[in-house]
Amino acid sequence: MASEIWAQKKISGRAITINELDLTPVLIVNISSGKSILSDMSGKFEIEAKENDEIRFVKEGYYRIDKKITGDDFNSPLSIILKKMEIQIPEVKIKYKPTGNLAKDNQHLNESRKIQSLKSDLENYMKSPLYQPLPNNAISKTFTGHDFNAGQVNVLGVLSAVAGLVNKATKPKITKANYNETQDFLKRVRNEVNLGFLKKYGMGEEEIDAFLLYADKTRSLAKRFRKDFQISDVEYELKVAFAEYSKTNKLEGAKE
Repeated sequence: MASEIWAQKKISGRAITINELDLTPVLIVNISSGKSILSDMSGKFEIEAKENDEIRFVKEGYYRIDKKITGDDFNSPLSIILKKMEIQIPEVKIKYKPTGNLAKDNQHLNESRKIQSLKSDLENYMKSPLYQPLPNNAISKTFTGHDFNAGQVNVLGVLSAVAGLVNKATKPKITKANYNETQDFLKRVRNEVNLGFLKKYGMGEEEIDAFLLYADKTRSLAKRFRKDFQISDVEYELKVAFAEYSKTNKLEGAKE
């Protein structure tokens, strides 16, 4: 009985920047138990833990923090400070070394007069009004033959239009998802969508959680699909998001 009470303990706190600004959302993972949650809009969090558990704090663009829980951590809220990653600016190499002679340096660095004149002419042409009508790209009736649909009702077109109106009327209205709705949506994605393509890239549970947050943020997944959860549509959007995510995070090719 005592062990059960001990297992149900929780730690709480707030994730902030060095300048004490709120961070949201931050992924908080209990490495020891495998449980994870997201901080709220103020950076506040609460997660189940016990003494000696290892808790990890992850935020895109920031260095992750690992903390081992002690007995004192249950008595007062934690203050987790995440440090922003430095952005390395690529070195710019100047092939031409200025001589100090303005006439010579301008000749080398500036565009030639011919190119400047051509750009100016093109710009003036694009800004000028259209004096001649655009040609009609339709095929002349002389070559099209008899139109057997002339005067007939396009039944398929009418049915398609009616179906479109019905679908539009029955689909739920898209609204912004709050924190709890987003959490529930991400859990449903975890349980119902095949995420095998992520595991092929060697992504663990923590990396998958971080990617799902990225996908939701960039593709508005919870906002668009939580009320109309179509697995094929969600999976397609995840793969679109992953194409950009893999470039940004420089993921290697799929593992066998």
